[in-house]
Amino acid sequence: MAASHPRQELFRFVVNGLVATAVHYAVLSFNLHVLGFGSAGLANLCAAVIGITSSFLGSRFYVFACSARQPWLPQLLKFSGLYGAIALLHGLVLWIWTDRLGLDYRAGFLLATGLQVSLSYLGNKFLVFKPS
Repeated sequence: MAASHPRQELFRFVVNGLVATAVHYAVLSFNLHVLGFGSAGLANLCAAVIGITSSFLGSRFYVFACSARQPWLPQLLKFSGLYGAIALLHGLVLWIWTDRLGLDYRAGFLLATGLQVSLSYLGNKFLVFKPS
């Protein structure tokens, strides 16, 4: 399959992110309100795994579909490592911004999330789902 146009790929990345976020939130709500999880943190952790899985599948088969014929396990391992590193970076940015510099956490969250989205797209494009 031929590579998609950069704007189309970016649009698909945004759509995939919105879908994965909706899946994450739906599973979180389901865990809390239907399954009766006593801990929102644990409910969210479980939901995050499902949301991240949704993001991986959407990235592999929708955003970067030209890579769908490559072996999935190396992609999954790179994807997991990338998202783990980005999550740590997100937390570090927020910690420095809010806890060390005393700035508003909402602005720090937006800054960290912008960095997260940018690194996620670039990491997926050039590391995880790069054409062979």
